[in-house]
Amino acid sequence: MSGNMGANIRRERGMRGWSQARLAREVCRIAGVQGEPVGRQEVSRWETGKRTPREWLPSIAAALGVPVDTLAAPQAPPEPPLPTLADYLPAGDPLAPLSARTGRGVGMEQVGDLQQRVHGLRLADDVLAGGDLIRPALRELRSAVKLHREGRHSEEVGRELLRQIGELGQIAGWIASDAGQRGEAEQIYRLGLSAAREAGDDTLAGNLAGSLAYQLSNIGREAEGIRLARAALDVAGTDAPAKARALYLDRVVWAHAKAGETQPAIRALGEAGEALSQDSEGSGAPAYLYWVDSGELQVMEARVYTELRRPLRAVPLLRDVLDRYDATHTRELALYLSWLAVALSDANEPEEAATVAARVISLSADVASERTAQRVRIVLARLKEFPDIPDVRALLDGAAQT
Repeated sequence: MSGNMGANIRRERGMRGWSQARLAREVCRIAGVQGEPVGRQEVSRWETGKRTPREWLPSIAAALGVPVDTLAAPQAPPEPPLPTLADYLPAGDPLAPLSARTGRGVGMEQVGDLQQRVHGLRLADDVLAGGDLIRPALRELRSAVKLHREGRHSEEVGRELLRQIGELGQIAGWIASDAGQRGEAEQIYRLGLSAAREAGDDTLAGNLAGSLAYQLSNIGREAEGIRLARAALDVAGTDAPAKARALYLDRVVWAHAKAGETQPAIRALGEAGEALSQDSEGSGAPAYLYWVDSGELQVMEARVYTELRRPLRAVPLLRDVLDRYDATHTRELALYLSWLAVALSDANEPEEAATVAARVISLSADVASERTAQRVRIVLARLKEFPDIPDVRALLDGAAQT
């Protein structure tokens, strides 16, 4: 029971964005005791199950604003393993139409409904993490493939269905990657790329190839990432919408930055900005590129300078982005703060880096994202370069106990 109780305390604390030290102070205040007999280390022992709160439990519950039963309740059983692409698609070529289609007739109305669901999934990804969305994303992908394979439809409708499968492949691949299923994500991206090419949509094919290039660059396959990002840009061609070219160049930027190639990365940054400057209302950019704007390019610029260990350029950019960022997008906020923590470490500001890192850890605690978990590990590894700084030491010790 103590293990469940500790996990419940940690969950409720994380939901309020409190540090362990903050909870300790609140418990002492609620209990009306002097001298803070409960400190951060004691809270850490509760949360890891090394010690049961016992007489402190009512004060903990009051401090967190929940009933005692909420903290004492057993945890829900773990969810079953995340699904894989094979769980949702037929064997062989999943896009191959059946020789005898027995399904219902499919028209543009059904395609429009599917398009709305795809867009809804993309909007959900703005605020939810991959672990929360992988199941509905793969179910939608299966349904779309089934509609194309089994439904009776015209050539034009079939082409539009393939386009929606391609869009689903891009967002479902992104979600799978965020959930830590990178092998699955690569298969999903390739399925979507096949659908986009069969539909004759070069802009969508470029988006899928660029998304896969981004993943490859992040998992140590930098040379492949550069080649694929460049290929995505070439496939789209000079006639691609300005936003699309800016995005593909964004992927090129990141691929070169991950490979440590400073000048190509900075040159591509300039080209991305120039491409976006040519965008105008009615420019023909697909709806799925709604998020590509000057703010997104500024984020990439800041991340690139962080990756290239140029903190004097990175820190002001990141502060500017974070000052106006939507705090409801918890995952992205944690990611952007993680780059700020790294940049501050590189700028030899370990105390401030530790403060930012504590917020990253708090925000990431209940986010089902492998990307944020990986960034937490990177931030902590960078802070280990400052073991003698008290604020850093306290943060590292606390992280080791959770």
